[in-house]
Amino acid sequence: MIAAEHPVVPHQSESPGDGEGKPPEDRRRVFKRRFITATIIVLLIGIPAGYLLISAGQSRRSGMDKETEAAASGLREGWPSKMQRRIFEMPIPGNGQGVQYYETNNWKASRMYAKFRTTSAGLDRFLTGMGTGRAALEPDRITISPRDIKITGWSFGPGEHWAGTTHSNKKPRPTQNITVNMTDPASPVVYVVSAATP
Repeated sequence: MIAAEHPVVPHQSESPGDGEGKPPEDRRRVFKRRFITATIIVLLIGIPAGYLLISAGQSRRSGMDKETEAAASGLREGWPSKMQRRIFEMPIPGNGQGVQYYETNNWKASRMYAKFRTTSAGLDRFLTGMGTGRAALEPDRITISPRDIKITGWSFGPGEHWAGTTHSNKKPRPTQNITVNMTDPASPVVYVVSAATP
C-alpha cells in the first residue's frame, strides 16, 4: 500500500463544548458560587430554626406566667373575668367593692374563691343570681371549710355576725359555699367558694 492510499488527516482540536475542553473556573468564581450556596443553606436552615427558638421561648414564658398565676397564694385584687364568673356561676354585683378572687384547678375539682363588699340590695341581687335568696342564709353558720380558709387566709372569728348557706347544683354545675359578714347589714361582706367537679 502506498502513502497516497492512506491520506493523513491533521489532528483537530476538541470543540469547546466537549467536557474535557472546558477551561477551569477561576478562584473568584468558585468562591462566589460556594458563598451563594452556603448562604442559601444557612437561610433555609437558620430562618426556620430561629422561628422555632423564638416560638419555644414565647411558649415557655407563657407557660411560666400561667404556672406563676396558678401557684400564686392568696387572693388577688380585682375582678375575675366574665368567663370565670360564668363558669363558676358567681354573679358579683356591679356595685361590689374591694373585690378579690383566686382560682385553683386540679384533676379533682376547680374552685373560685371570691370576697367583696356590697350593699344590702347588692347582696340580694347576688344571691338571686345564684339561684338562692337571703332566707337561705342561716345565722351563725360558717360554710367555708377549714381547707378553704387555709388557702385564702380568711378569718371568721367571734364578735362578728355571720350567716351562711350552701347552694348545691347538679353536676357539672358548681356548688357554692357562701358566708356573709352581716355585722353592718347595709354593707355586708360576702365570702364565696364555688367548686366545680367533672
